[in-house]
This record gives sequence, structure tokens and C-alpha cells, in this order.
Amino acid sequence: MDLTRTEYKRCTVVKGSGRIDSASAPDVEKVLMELVPKAKAIILDMADIDFVSSAGWWSIIRVQKELKKSGRNDLIMVALCENVRDSMELIGILPYFSTYDTLTDAVASV
Repeated sequence: MDLTRTEYKRCTVVKGSGRIDSASAPDVEKVLMELVPKAKAIILDMADIDFVSSAGWWSIIRVQKELKKSGRNDLIMVALCENVRDSMELIGILPYFSTYDTLTDAVASV
């Protein structure tokens, strides 16, 4: 999985494509954890991600926990496809994340 980072004044957007599964979850977690010490918000653009496994969710949840522990901004998720949103609802984690339909709305929220 290729991950790209785009720096904005008040946030960093991380965009991936494909699947976040047991093979790619450690890479996603590493990239996101590198951003935790910064004071900027982190936006995870999920527009091109069509599947997240349990290993992927655990990686994302660990990043969210570290952000909350450090008193920094939350991990914001944007452009969730129906499969990904449904899996978040199924495992009960949707309320723990800020979600937006468009990247513009997410960037404007920080």
C-alpha cells in the first residue's frame, strides 16, 4: 500500500489506496504514529480504501488512543466507503472517530 502525506497549515492528510489488512496495517500505523508528536491534526483520507481488516482497525485505534493520551487532536477519517463505514458500525467504533464525507469539510473542521 502506498501512503502519501500532504502537509497543510493546521493538519496532515494521509491518503492510502486498496486494503488495510494484516500485511499493510503495520505500515499504516507507523506512518500515522510518526505524526502523533506533532501538534497538527491527522486526517486519514479513506476515499480509495475499500477494506479494513481487524488488524487494520487495531492499528488505527492505537493511533487514536495515542492522540487522545497526548491531549492532541483526534484522528479524523474522511470519505469512508459503505463497506468500511459498515464495519466500523459493526464493531462499534464509529462514534469514537470524527468522520467527514469530503476532504474539504475535514480540513475545514480543524
